[in-house]
Amino acid sequence: MNNSMINPSIVDLVKKAGDRYSVVVITSKRARQIISGSKPLVDIDANKPLTIAINELDQDKFQYDTEKEGSK
Repeated sequence: MNNSMINPSIVDLVKKAGDRYSVVVITSKRARQIISGSKPLVDIDANKPLTIAINELDQDKFQYDTEKEGSK
């Protein structure tokens, strides 16, 4: 059930990334890449790098690796 008015919803993003912390880390790293000059991978009407990164995550436009603490 998705009752959120925000698109994409945090519920959908958590399903992709695993938890809220991972959503924050993944999207902030991607936003920094966009700020540094990487081209956006989605075509949306937004100027903010974090908004672009969130939409890229929602549309599976980039790959990311999540490592659990203590894993080698």
